[in-house]
Amino acid sequence: MIQDRNFDDIAHKFAENIYGSDKGSIRQTIVWEDLQQILYQLNGHTKPLTVLDAGGGLAQMSQKLAELGHKIILCDVSKEMLLLAQQEIARKGLLAQYQFIHAPIQELHQHLEQPVDLILFHAVMEWLASPKEALQTLMSHMAQGGMASIMFYNHHGLVMKNVICGNIPHVLQGMPYRKRFKLQPQKGLLPYDVYQWLEDVGLSICGKSGIRAFNDYIGFTQYVGDYSQQDVMQLERQLCRTEPYLSLGRYIHVWVQKKQ
Repeated sequence: MIQDRNFDDIAHKFAENIYGSDKGSIRQTIVWEDLQQILYQLNGHTKPLTVLDAGGGLAQMSQKLAELGHKIILCDVSKEMLLLAQQEIARKGLLAQYQFIHAPIQELHQHLEQPVDLILFHAVMEWLASPKEALQTLMSHMAQGGMASIMFYNHHGLVMKNVICGNIPHVLQGMPYRKRFKLQPQKGLLPYDVYQWLEDVGLSICGKSGIRAFNDYIGFTQYVGDYSQQDVMQLERQLCRTEPYLSLGRYIHVWVQKKQ
């Protein structure tokens, strides 16, 4: 039975492998560009916002928002991840901007006193047993006119990656979860499903980006041309919001707004 994932056991490894890499750099760059659009739409450059970083782990993105003067509520089920995040936040002198909640996102209603302006929900749903219910419950904490930034592991990107690696029998078998890959999510989500879940609770989709729409598919041919990581980053930024590349991203970032 698939259960919600808690990263207490591999928090340090998670920090190194996910964020200390070219993959992590692409992810942070694209999502931060999108967040600039979100802040503009919320007038976040002229007034402080209350931001809920749900399942925020190391709080990489919300720290950037805290540096701009926004108030952050960081929630995570992993005590170890919260501790690592708190150490980094303290090192940057941002503790006054943060409230820490050690709890599952499904229990946030017990801790939040009022709705928030912006919700960050990045790379969490694919680790949950009931992602639809968790997503829709979380969206209920958004204020009228508020927005949410949601990133999820893309089923289509998982299929493409396995095919390019030659794992075709695995794809034909429906890609059953392989427990030995501790940092590989339990499942990919179909973008259409996620978009529908959001629209079903009255949210308007404002934009989408594919995260690592190219990077993970490079290098599996006999001849690899000359390029730099900067070239890859430029390619990602140039085409990640254009179909069909958007829908082939290993992750998809979608942002939504609650209708007035």
